[in-house]
Amino acid sequence: KVQLVESGGGSVQAGGSLRLSCAASRLTYVTYLCMGWFRQAPGKEHEGVAGIHTRDGTTYYADSVKGRFTVSRDNAKNTVYLQMNSLKPEDTARYYCASVCGLVVRDILWGQGTQVTVSS
Repeated sequence: KVQLVESGGGSVQAGGSLRLSCAASRLTYVTYLCMGWFRQAPGKEHEGVAGIHTRDGTTYYADSVKGRFTVSRDNAKNTVYLQMNSLKPEDTARYYCASVCGLVVRDILWGQGTQVTVSS
């Protein structure tokens, strides 16, 4: 069973920053090649935001967040982070992590996620 726990969400004003964390079980972290961040805004479908290959640290981003968000990992802690800077109201969403490669949403069993709210 994939075990992932998201945390770090909150409410900030536009231009602010937040850092999200995704803690995985050791088994999950070493089994899967990638960890990705996704989000779902109210009334919208899930969309891919960013991801990282846990073994070599290669990262990738959606165009909408490039230059503002940074994904990183701590292999010793089995944890992946999403540093979000220069937040915009359109970043408001519930954010989820998933043990998948790429930003395409398919066959993902979502966890609880963590809410990010950006006010203008």
